[in-house]
Amino acid sequence: MNPNASEPADAAAPAPTESVTGNRPPGPRGRNRRGPAPQRTQRGGGNPPAGAPHPMLDQLAALYPALFGAEFLPMKRGIFQDLLDAHPDTLDKDGLKAALALHTRSTRYLTAVASGHPRCDLSGQPVENLAPEHVHHALVEVFRRRQGRAPQDLRPKLRQRIEQAFEASGLGAEAYAALVLTRDEAVNTLTQEALAAVVARAAKDAALLRAFEASGKTVDEFAEMYGMGGADANRTLERARARAAKPA
Repeated sequence: MNPNASEPADAAAPAPTESVTGNRPPGPRGRNRRGPAPQRTQRGGGNPPAGAPHPMLDQLAALYPALFGAEFLPMKRGIFQDLLDAHPDTLDKDGLKAALALHTRSTRYLTAVASGHPRCDLSGQPVENLAPEHVHHALVEVFRRRQGRAPQDLRPKLRQRIEQAFEASGLGAEAYAALVLTRDEAVNTLTQEALAAVVARAAKDAALLRAFEASGKTVDEFAEMYGMGGADANRTLERARARAAKPA
């Protein structure tokens, strides 16, 4: 994913001890699994104690609030070198590498990637689209983390988000599956169900569009024939036209 070997990649890989159902082994008794959250008041490089935020993240947030501030944005590839070039005398290389690694593994950052928002430069301006597989794997990882704390089954929500990500990708089902399927069979099954649902819905919409175009009716007349509301019929027809206009 990252052409710069020194730059941390977006960390959306599945957690090795956690399944799609969100089950995870219990931590040691009497220990807060998330650890303490000390204030990030220092500057400097190197690695902070386990569980502590990296002090350089506060520095980055002050320098580039659009990218590292209250709301995270997906970072463009090459951001590590961009930061070093912009601040050669103030940002320690090893410390920056460690800080970015923590940043890209955070749930807040992965949620930004899962949203599908384009990758941004230091000023927060979009410069490149996210790869479909990066969006998908971030979705799955955020789901895993939330499922471990949620009393309800979040798989229906995950499937809906995968459907949306698949449609936004503009890819066919086979091409999308080739990019996103992993060794996690539970996630693969959910993904295949989502792709099948989108394909079936698209086929139904396309058939409705053909019927409408052959009917010679207005949208309202056609909707009444099929027992649909006019607004729903119009949205379905527009969706089918949009799909038909996309290159194969």
